[in-house]
Parts: sequence; C-alpha cells; structure tokens
Amino acid sequence: MNVLILGAGAVGLGIAAKLSEVVNVTAITREGPARTISEQGLNLEGAWGSRTCWFPCCSRLPSEVHFDYILVSTKAYSTQEVCQSYGGLLRDTEVVSLQNGLGSEEIISGYTNRVIGGVVMSGYIRQDEHTVYVTANAGETIFGRLPTGMDSAVTQLAEIFNEAGIPARATGDIKDSLWSKNLISCTLNPISAVLGVRYGMLTRGPAWLIISGITREVFQVAGAEGVTLQWETPDDYLAYLKNELIPVMATHTSSMLQDIRCRRRTEVGFMNGAITKFGEKHGIATPYNECLANMVQFREQEQMEIPV
Repeated sequence: MNVLILGAGAVGLGIAAKLSEVVNVTAITREGPARTISEQGLNLEGAWGSRTCWFPCCSRLPSEVHFDYILVSTKAYSTQEVCQSYGGLLRDTEVVSLQNGLGSEEIISGYTNRVIGGVVMSGYIRQDEHTVYVTANAGETIFGRLPTGMDSAVTQLAEIFNEAGIPARATGDIKDSLWSKNLISCTLNPISAVLGVRYGMLTRGPAWLIISGITREVFQVAGAEGVTLQWETPDDYLAYLKNELIPVMATHTSSMLQDIRCRRRTEVGFMNGAITKFGEKHGIATPYNECLANMVQFREQEQMEIPV
C-alpha cells in the first residue's frame, strides 16, 4: 500500500509519521524540511508518545511510483495550485482532503471524481523542521465519499488509520461531518488568533459571548443548506465545547494563531468567510462570522507588513 501526502506541514507530517508504521508513505513538503527529515527522521512528540519515524520526504514527486491514496494536507487556499500541479496524478487515484474549512473538496472534484472528504480532530504544532508535537487527540478522524456515500476505498482508509493508531471511522454523509468540524474551526480559530490566546482561555465571558454568536449563525446557515450538524441545537454544541472539547484542547495553539505569528496567510476565508458566503446565498445575516473574518485578515495583513 503506497500513500502520498501533498503539502505536508504539521498535520501531514504527523499523520505521515504514524502511517509509516503500517504502509509505505511519501511526503511532499518544502525543500529545506524535506532534506532535514530525510537525514534525521521525523520526531513525533506529545499525545501519541515520542518516537523518530523514517519515511521518504521530498520536495518533488518521485517518478514511477503508483499511489493507492493521495492525502492533500495543504492550506485550503493552496488547493487549486496543488491540483493544477498534480492534476494528472490526481485523476487516477483516490484523493483525500485533510484540510480545514469548506470548499477544498469541491475544488479537488474538478480534477477527479474519486474524492474522499476527511475530518481531522487532533491538534498538531510544528516545533522545528523535523519535529511535530501532537497536542491532543480530540476525536476520531472521519472519512466519507463525496458528495455522499461510502465504499470499500473509504472503509479501507479508515482501517489503515486505525491500524496505525489514529482512531478513525467511515461515514455515509461526510458533508455533515465537514460542516460540524467547520463549526468548531469557526468558533475557536479566529477568536484565538485575534486575542492571541490558547483554547483554554476562550470560555471567559467576553470571548464566550462572541463564540455563542458565531455558533447560532452557523446553525442557521447550516439549516438553510440542508446540513445536519452533529449537535441538535446551538446550546448542545456550546455545552460540548465548554465541557468536553476545550478541556481536552486547553493548551493547544490554533493553527490560525500559528499562522499569524509566523506571518503566513490564514484559512479564515474557508472557515468563517465560507459561512458568510453561504449566508448571503440564503439571505441570512452573519455579522459575527463576518466581523471575525475581517479582524483576522487585518491581523494577517498587519503581521505580513511588519519588517523582519
């Protein structure tokens, strides 16, 4: 079994390290980290224990290798570029999106009809070029055929992840799961990035009021889209967030805050920005989501303009 991971950052490299124990994995990343990982291995730390894992890591696609699965773990805004670069390869392979937000799967579907959506619930932090720290495992990784359904390729992928020690399951309606994950992203990532805090701080009063507003807007838009979220009501979700998810992820620094601090573009347009676009489609106002998206984009532009 051969697996290719495109755009391997913290998430892709962490997953590559685990999968390398049960299948043949090749990770494509930037030239500098690829060289370091090839020479020193990938150090995996945190919730999955400490180990050094070895697998092919390069900046260019190896020739004459057939892949059974291609996992796309780039930032959502890079999806189109990656698909254009590897379009011929994607066309004949099972392609799995492990990305944040909404919309990447639709972009990939323009290059292949063999798209599998994936929802990742673990937290990853890139500590250096060849070290990934797993902050917590907050739930199963979920896979499903897009636009809907489940088949042997999906169930086999979940089995591979389980064998590698990454809890996973297959679902027949991945769209609902993607929207449920995006709800989590919308309520935690942008406000943590704007305030510059870890998740554990977000249950405090002022932040929680904003999170509650975001939640209610996402539920309204999801309902208009015919999406069934994992939680029946906004209050059910907020209780889960405060009592279950945030305690597990309290020390995690969101990927969006990591991006701001590293002067990188964020994915807020595929998270809260996507909710605002769907809201406009249905005539639903989403002031909380729109405001947070604008604030994150301001922080993003501000950081990128500061001289190093």
